[in-house]
Amino acid sequence: MTPLAPIEAWFSHQGWTPMAFQRECWQAYLEGESGLLQVPTGSGKTYAAVMGPIAELLAERRSAAQAPGRLHLLVITPLRALSRDLALAIEEPIQAMGWPLRVGIRNGDTSSHERTKQLRTPPEILITTPESLSVLLANPKAPQLFAGLQAVVLDEWHELMGSKRGNQCELCLSWLRRLRPGLRTWAISATIGNLEEAAHAALGPGLGLCANASPRIITAALQRDTAIRSLLPETIDGFPWGGHLGLRMYERLVAGLDPAVSTLLFTNTRNQAERWHQCLRFACPEMEDALALHHSAIDRSEREAIEARVKSGALRWVVCTSSLDLGVDFQPVERVVQIGSAKNLARLLQRAGRSAHCPGGTSQVLFMPTNALELLEVSAMRRGLSEGLVEHRRPPLLPLDVLLQHLTTLACGPGFEPAAELATVRRCWSFRSLSDAHWQWCLQMLEHGGACLGAYPRYRKLVRCEPGSDEPSAEGAPYRYRVLDKAIARLHRFNIGTITADRAVTVRFVRGAVLGHVEEAFISRLKPGDVFFFAGRQLEFVRLREMTAQVKATTRKSSTVPAWAGGQMALSDLLSQQLRDEVDRCARALADEVELDSPELQALEPLLQRQADLSCLPKADQLLLEVCRSREGSHLFVYPFEGRFVHEGLGFLWAWRLARHRASTITVSVNDYGFELLAPKGYPFEELIELHGDALLDVEHLDADLEQAVNLSELCRRRFRAIAQVSGLISQSMPGQNKTGGQLQISAALLFDVFRKHEPDHLLLEQARREVLEEQLERHRLQAALERMASSQWRLERIPRPGPLAFPLLVERLNNRLSNESLLERVQRLISEAQRAEALG
Repeated sequence: MTPLAPIEAWFSHQGWTPMAFQRECWQAYLEGESGLLQVPTGSGKTYAAVMGPIAELLAERRSAAQAPGRLHLLVITPLRALSRDLALAIEEPIQAMGWPLRVGIRNGDTSSHERTKQLRTPPEILITTPESLSVLLANPKAPQLFAGLQAVVLDEWHELMGSKRGNQCELCLSWLRRLRPGLRTWAISATIGNLEEAAHAALGPGLGLCANASPRIITAALQRDTAIRSLLPETIDGFPWGGHLGLRMYERLVAGLDPAVSTLLFTNTRNQAERWHQCLRFACPEMEDALALHHSAIDRSEREAIEARVKSGALRWVVCTSSLDLGVDFQPVERVVQIGSAKNLARLLQRAGRSAHCPGGTSQVLFMPTNALELLEVSAMRRGLSEGLVEHRRPPLLPLDVLLQHLTTLACGPGFEPAAELATVRRCWSFRSLSDAHWQWCLQMLEHGGACLGAYPRYRKLVRCEPGSDEPSAEGAPYRYRVLDKAIARLHRFNIGTITADRAVTVRFVRGAVLGHVEEAFISRLKPGDVFFFAGRQLEFVRLREMTAQVKATTRKSSTVPAWAGGQMALSDLLSQQLRDEVDRCARALADEVELDSPELQALEPLLQRQADLSCLPKADQLLLEVCRSREGSHLFVYPFEGRFVHEGLGFLWAWRLARHRASTITVSVNDYGFELLAPKGYPFEELIELHGDALLDVEHLDADLEQAVNLSELCRRRFRAIAQVSGLISQSMPGQNKTGGQLQISAALLFDVFRKHEPDHLLLEQARREVLEEQLERHRLQAALERMASSQWRLERIPRPGPLAFPLLVERLNNRLSNESLLERVQRLISEAQRAEALG
């Protein structure tokens, strides 16, 4: 019997024929190869990755080469929710065919009894998360647990590799490969642009490859069509602003939904999801039992119940966020609604794949804009997807905070020998360029507390022990690093992980169930008796007790919805380029050179014509700048179309550089299309641009000017908090007690100031600065934008009043300003003033 015979038998039992990419994957695995698999969502990639190891395991079991109770296959997934789905998918053939295999799940939800059982008699297949894998490595019995491991599958690798969780995986896998030199690794990815780099990150440099060879990448020529239809407003006025369509178009959305069609409605933020769920409950009371809300702040048990009801077909409409982006298999879902721009081609593709989650299906996406200009974005997305474009994901390079945590993890477990571990770490793609000096600094930091913290025992974590024992080693003798202090080891295990979200407060009924969690900052603003809307319920705040907000249901009305940090999304670099091309097409269409060839562009034609009449639409090789005066002062509007985060850096940089030549207070507002600078009346923007335009685009002094323009020191201080948490300098939680977000910030701020004063070249300070520049300010994109703007033809237009492109920037600034006048009232006043000016003009 061939090794694959049982697998083929099960496929026949299901009435299926294995696809070519599945057979290729199985064969490559059985021949000892590692690699990366990229196929569309819902094409059978899980079975492609796991059936090779299962076939090998069954063959070994038949020949008695593999004894029961040895872990053979490890599956790593980014989400706990995916663990359940993966376990069900893998158990289905095992139960149907009677294979003598056990599947286990190990994550933060696994009971202590089950964890102990898994260590004593491991299942043949274990599904886990990066954090739980690290916790396993922090166990002294880790070498025995993984002694028979043959294969690792990385599920949804595109989601992990672009973050420090990916770095955490790389380090753990490299340790496992040293323990098991023949270990094979297969990464599964649905949507990623830089496949080869993704494979290197998953497999490590040179794993199983000849010199200069490329990693094994298996793809499938499966056509997964994505049909995007936009809900177009009946009329588009010349004053678009963020959110002005949104909820006001709910009747159009409800008309576009079918109660008989299972639909996921994606929003970009949890706040938006709460509001839309509230709106649909109001608009469609008959859907009360078939409508649900799903986001990551809702309690896990409630999310699981919702997912089960979607799969069974009991729920028809689910309003959700990225909590349902990833591989949970919802075959009953027939349509996806995207509310607001997804801002990213890969994200839209991933969400679209939630519908028609089967090979050969067509994903149905209904797009509902929240402002008129988002129609430009969806037109650009459709064109980009038709050209097969997908964003790249870049793994963070040399994150020393993750390395410090990993080394402490190993020292809590079996311990490590420095020279051997250095070689192991350098076999990780993200740490391949780790220098001897940085390695020695890490060891010094963990063993002695570095240059500043040696007086504090809790920072002297590592002890040199004799190999194979916990006895201190003699001077000059071979040694392994271990953590011997049980309190330090226990605290470390409680804080393993690289996710450093703001401290969450549990929301619980006074007499009953947990509803979910909100951020501490939101709850701190509530007084007893205040009413807010959360998890689809109207709640009255009763009291805050030990990081638990006690609430009760109420019928009193409120429009207050929790806001969570990190909700802002910006255009990806790939979509920014597509958007500039789309604006160029519009400019050429108004000049009768081409046609407006999408429904969205055709619907936007009146707005585009108004912009052209008042100012102009920039072509691909042009940069549009607009100046005007109002009662508020002098305005400069600039439109690079580079995305919100890049514009934030550009706006503050230009404001600081202009103020150097003519001192003034300049206010900055930004969106995805451009930025506004507002100065007092009479500020000479035109004159300064004429005289100092080259200085505004200077890249030689970019870092120094950014440091002055955006208060880089304060941004680094904030970023350092997360780095200190990951590295173990501060702890988020201790057994039996919790620290508030404020206490964490104070601890991190104190360390930041100590290091700046006494060890200014501290490598974690350098990392904080690098992360702020590269991730928060996107320095590489900022420099590229300045260079592109320098090579563009500048169109400086003097306008009598803000036009369609400028108006959203005005509203963005108004939205961030305190006033006793509501935003809607202020916007309507601005529109009335502009319309009166047009009538007079």
